[in-house]
Amino acid sequence: MDSRKRLAIALAITCLIVVAIFASFGRSLFFVQIPSITLADVDGAGSSSSGGSGGQEGDQYWQVAVTPETVQSVVATLSRPDSYYRELTVETLWSGGSYSSTVQYWEDAGWSHIRQTLASGAVRHDLVGTETAYYWYEGSSSWNSFPADERSADLSQHIPTYETVLELDAASITGTGYELKGTFPSVFVEVQGEDGALERYWISADNGLLVAAEREVDGTLVYRMTAYGQVQTPCPATASFALPDGQVLHTLS
Repeated sequence: MDSRKRLAIALAITCLIVVAIFASFGRSLFFVQIPSITLADVDGAGSSSSGGSGGQEGDQYWQVAVTPETVQSVVATLSRPDSYYRELTVETLWSGGSYSSTVQYWEDAGWSHIRQTLASGAVRHDLVGTETAYYWYEGSSSWNSFPADERSADLSQHIPTYETVLELDAASITGTGYELKGTFPSVFVEVQGEDGALERYWISADNGLLVAAEREVDGTLVYRMTAYGQVQTPCPATASFALPDGQVLHTLS
C-alpha cells in the first residue's frame, strides 16, 4: 500500500472519530438545553434555604431556584384540583393552652362542603358556592346564608389563602425554598406581615394544595395547619352538596 492510500485511510478514520465525538457531545448539549422545572432532593433541611440550580443525575433537567424574587412566579404555576377530598388539622395556640380540630373538605366544580368540630363540641357544616355560602349545625334542619367570594371556602376551613402570596411586595418575603412536608414535596414561603407576624406556607408542588401553614407572633406560634393525609381525586361519589332540609345545590360532575 503506497503512502497516498495510507494517508487517505488515516484521514478517513480521523474524520469518523471527530464526527462521533461531536455527535455524542452535541446530543448531550442539545438535551441539556430543554427547559424543565423539577424539585430539589429534599432532606428536611432548614426552611430558610433556597433551592439552587443544577442538573439531576440520570435526567437532563434543571432545577428552578426559589428565591424571594422568583417564588411568586413558581407559585403562579401551581393550581388546585377541580375535584377532591381531604382532611386537615387546624390548631389554635395560646399561652397555657391550645385547641385542635379536624376538618373534612369536599370540593367539586367550584362547590365546597366543609365539616368541622368546634371548640364547643358542636359540628358545623359550610356549603360554599360561587356567590352564596350556607352554614348549619349537625342535627338541625335549619340553615343560614351569606354572600360568598373566592376566599370564602378557605375562610370556612380556617386556612389562609396562599394565593395572596402573588399579591405581595417581594420585600415582605423573608424565606423561600423546597422542602418535604409530610410526604409532599413543597414550595416554602415565609412572609413578614404588616402587623409584624411571620406567616409560613408550604404548598404541594404535586397538586397545588396548601400542605401546612403557620403564624408566629413575637416569636410565639399561635396558629398551625397541617394536611398530611391522602388527597382523593376526584371527589368521592359519597360527597353531599345538599342543605339539611334535603335541597341539593350541586351534584358531582
